[in-house]
Amino acid sequence: MIRDYRHDDLPRLMDIGNRAWAPIYDMFSQAYGTDLFERIVSNRQTDKGDQIRNHCRQHPEWVYVCEESGEVVGFVTFRIDWENGVGAIGNNARDPECEIKGVGQHMYSAVLDRFREEGLTFAKVTTGMDAAHAPARKAYEAAGFDRSHQDVTYYCKL
Repeated sequence: MIRDYRHDDLPRLMDIGNRAWAPIYDMFSQAYGTDLFERIVSNRQTDKGDQIRNHCRQHPEWVYVCEESGEVVGFVTFRIDWENGVGAIGNNARDPECEIKGVGQHMYSAVLDRFREEGLTFAKVTTGMDAAHAPARKAYEAAGFDRSHQDVTYYCKL
């Protein structure tokens, strides 16, 4: 079941986010090296949860929660740009321990429906092209995202 965010959901959403991003942070740490990674991600145990908390505090109306049998199993944050007619999916995750299939699709469907109800013309989502983000790319494509642009970020040690 998809429902609106409630303030008492925050600790659970932060926990899910922190755990769900662990493999992505592992990949970043390996790809960038410890020195650069620790400059980009100040605390791998809490950074994603902090981002989620900030979004929930600023725009609680732009967060949906997926609940199954009374337990929060996923969440999706989003933003709405009425001026340009574009909605953006932000941080989102399914609890890594949740074995229920289709959680992401339910969440994305609810957000896309909301974007349509708001009169938006396009939806966007940003994700990585690395192996750690492969499940996310597959889920976004299954939800109907069919246009993409790839870019690359370079770093050099000074």
